[in-house]
Amino acid sequence: MEKTGNVTLTRIDRARSDRSGVCATMVGDHCTLSGDNTALLSQKTPKNGLSCKMVLQAVGKVLRKSKTKPNGKKPPPEEKKHYLEPEFTKVRVVDFDLKELVVLPPEIDLNEWLASNTTTFFNLINLQYSTISEFCTGETCQAMTACSTIYYWYDERGKKTKCTAPQYVDFVMSLVQKLVTDDDIFPTKYGKEFPNSFESLVKKICRYLFHVLAHIYWAHFGQTVALELQGHLNTLYTHFVVFVREFNLVDPKETAIMEDLSEALCTPLPAAQNHVTER
Repeated sequence: MEKTGNVTLTRIDRARSDRSGVCATMVGDHCTLSGDNTALLSQKTPKNGLSCKMVLQAVGKVLRKSKTKPNGKKPPPEEKKHYLEPEFTKVRVVDFDLKELVVLPPEIDLNEWLASNTTTFFNLINLQYSTISEFCTGETCQAMTACSTIYYWYDERGKKTKCTAPQYVDFVMSLVQKLVTDDDIFPTKYGKEFPNSFESLVKKICRYLFHVLAHIYWAHFGQTVALELQGHLNTLYTHFVVFVREFNLVDPKETAIMEDLSEALCTPLPAAQNHVTER
């Protein structure tokens, strides 16, 4: 998958009448209604016989329809993001600045550092997803969603496929597992060089892993709280976001859908407000 499919609701502001009355004008017919002169509602124009009342009804119909989706159906109300509530965003399993963990240590090769951290994040995110995987089924998650975004999978030939969330996650984890265990891409033997495409592959992996984290928050945060694992999820997400920001591994446009959460979690909390949960 190289792109994401975005589901966007178009909103057109409802036209509001002035307190003194409504004024409707038909170009060419010069039919005008103003103030409380309701007698004009039944007046017909000399050219086509349309009354001002009919015009106002037509305009009202258009305005009412403009508040709906293109197919005429009202958009569903935006779901409340429970993961943004302070009682949850303050929960961590560590109370220090995670940025200290992602800075490239002196005399460490950049690719070695990226490989080590990427592999670790893959294992941790895979483990985090496994805690709620029984709730993430083809019936409960018929699409791979996060906020107003639907993620589509693109195979090696670029074919776009809409799949269920568990299918998408399985595609992600299978692909990443294949890459991180390939010694030609993630070399483990001393002296073996990283491929020229290594950084682009790391960016691809991080983008996919972000999709999985976003889905967990959007669709399964309730189950995560029930399992009392929100502290682990928050810490993992914060660590991951700080890491990809440090090395510019994920396009900010990609992570924008979770920017409110990123800001809530990545902003250091005052020491007196830290709610650290150790497990």
